[in-house]
Amino acid sequence: MLNDYITPLSISFVWSPSDKKLAEPIINVVKNSFSRDKAKPFSRAINLPIFFYSSSSGNITPSNTPMINAQRSVIFVFTSLNTLGNKAWKEYIEYFQVSENMRIVPIALDEFGLNHQGALDGLNCIRAYEWQLDNKHLTALVSLSHELYRHGICDSKGENTGNSNSIKIFLSHSKSEPEGRTYVKKVKDFIDQTNIGRFFDATEIAAGFLFSSEIEKHISDSTLIAFETDSYFSRYWCQREILSAKEKDRPILVVNCLNEYEDRIFPASSNVPCISIPNLSDITELEVLRVLSAALIETIRFQYSQKILLEYQKKNWFSDGIELIARPPEVRKMFALKNKGVKKVCYPDPPVFMEEADWHSMIGIEAITPLWNPSDLNSFIHLNVGLSISDCNESNFERTHLNPDQLLHLAQDLAKHMLARSAKLVYGGDLRPNGLTEFILDEALILADRLTDQEIKVENHLAWPLSIETNEVRAWRAKYSRLMLTVEHDIPEDVADGIDCCSYLKPDTPANSFIWSRSLTKMREHVVKNSSVRICAGGKLTDYKGKMPGVLEEIVLSINSGKPIFLLGGFNGVVGDVCDVIRNKVVPITLTEKWQTQNNSGYHERQKIAKSKNQHCDYDEVIHILKNADINKLAKNVGLSVEDYKQLMISPFVDECINLILNGLKNYK
Repeated sequence: MLNDYITPLSISFVWSPSDKKLAEPIINVVKNSFSRDKAKPFSRAINLPIFFYSSSSGNITPSNTPMINAQRSVIFVFTSLNTLGNKAWKEYIEYFQVSENMRIVPIALDEFGLNHQGALDGLNCIRAYEWQLDNKHLTALVSLSHELYRHGICDSKGENTGNSNSIKIFLSHSKSEPEGRTYVKKVKDFIDQTNIGRFFDATEIAAGFLFSSEIEKHISDSTLIAFETDSYFSRYWCQREILSAKEKDRPILVVNCLNEYEDRIFPASSNVPCISIPNLSDITELEVLRVLSAALIETIRFQYSQKILLEYQKKNWFSDGIELIARPPEVRKMFALKNKGVKKVCYPDPPVFMEEADWHSMIGIEAITPLWNPSDLNSFIHLNVGLSISDCNESNFERTHLNPDQLLHLAQDLAKHMLARSAKLVYGGDLRPNGLTEFILDEALILADRLTDQEIKVENHLAWPLSIETNEVRAWRAKYSRLMLTVEHDIPEDVADGIDCCSYLKPDTPANSFIWSRSLTKMREHVVKNSSVRICAGGKLTDYKGKMPGVLEEIVLSINSGKPIFLLGGFNGVVGDVCDVIRNKVVPITLTEKWQTQNNSGYHERQKIAKSKNQHCDYDEVIHILKNADINKLAKNVGLSVEDYKQLMISPFVDECINLILNGLKNYK
């Protein structure tokens, strides 16, 4: 059973909408640094679970408070005159529950924010109001990342999370060049003014102690920052420091500050992040902050990767006999592991290209990632996996607290996992720029380059009149010709009379809107029928063109036809409401005709025409179908236990949901 999964770390942000102008830029710089970039789906950035607690009005608080949802939950609370001076917000914040697993870090936006009591009483605040306007966002990133490291990554108990748990920085540089000394002194001076611990070899090796042993000792618990100047890699001690950090499995950041030329990059310095700073006679505070923020992000990524891989191993994603490593394999490391008898390693996604990995078999060690395992190549080749995933259209965080890009990350990850195992993806989506379809297809394109000997298959369905061939459709076909089959559906016969089927029809009248809804239903009936299984998440409740919200219609069609269906309700939207009905027999107001009519312009008129032709949405019938859906049968159909299926219906974690889906599909017949 997999439902005891708990992610190693999560972040929550809490702020009053009255502080939106000050709080959201800080939130965004942290979110963008610790969430995967949706435009770079195969980047090595971590995708930490991040939750958001705010509301639509300064006089309204969120409907619930942050919960312990990880082994460590770190809550950043923005405090100010607007929280201390507002009774509702003051009580909301001060009644938070704290524990060893749930840490609160207050961020004071003004001096009033220092005076909260209750759960915040006695907690030292990050004083954001003291930050200089110049470089404010990078200062925020360094400050919050360091607290995230101390409270979320360090393994010691709560009473020891002060300076003793500060990140340690080892500054590695060539002493023969003035640039290296200047850069390092500037970074060291900045660190000395903060609570970031550091080791600086030129001044902190005590008299009478061996230079080499001191370096070894201090590197063993530090993040190494290597300042790559022209002579850096030609120096023995610089190479020794890099090798020591690699041997001790420490995070490493290379800072490229070449002046002219480096005649040989030291091989052991590869396979790590690199940041470039301009050739300056005196490095600026901006560049110092760039270096330190990159070092902090890599430290958190490195250590979080170790924790999450261990968690995956505990949940039997891969066997206990596999060695876990926090960066892609490298020759020196693999030989050392082979000498220890290791035969298989697992490193974080994404996998390296096949051409880069061809030496693994020469050494005799198999390398996998949680996604990529050669033995899984064709495990889902018999499956047509239907995706019913769309945005939720919920922009404030009063009721839902997820990252706005969370559904997109889920869709991208599902696409990777399914396609890497040879499944065909079946999706009914339009071809809007920056829409979900485009991101899924871009994910598949990159995966196709990595799986050079495997056919990648995505079947995208277009309802009429979106199926009418245009320059846009042709452009999509050309771009994704390697992997996408476009299935274009005709207008339904019952609404085709008097319609020019070759011309685009705008849904600008009730009659035209009804034709659109019939066309969408026809397309959805086809994709559900031709899918082996269906995965549903999110789904907008407003601003749709069909007889009912699109994801809801695909769920109802799937249940009525007995189609195996995964329901991921923790991502809110339509699927969240559907899961609430199935689990608790409670009818959300959003799944009533009255609410739909009040919140969707033109829907009343569309329903009126549909009722006259017996093609309308009967919400009483929809609720009857959902209330009578048997969880035992839903779980059995997708190869899961009832306990695991119930967990799937409430989990907000992408990795847990994918883990459950993969395990279910392995049992699917």
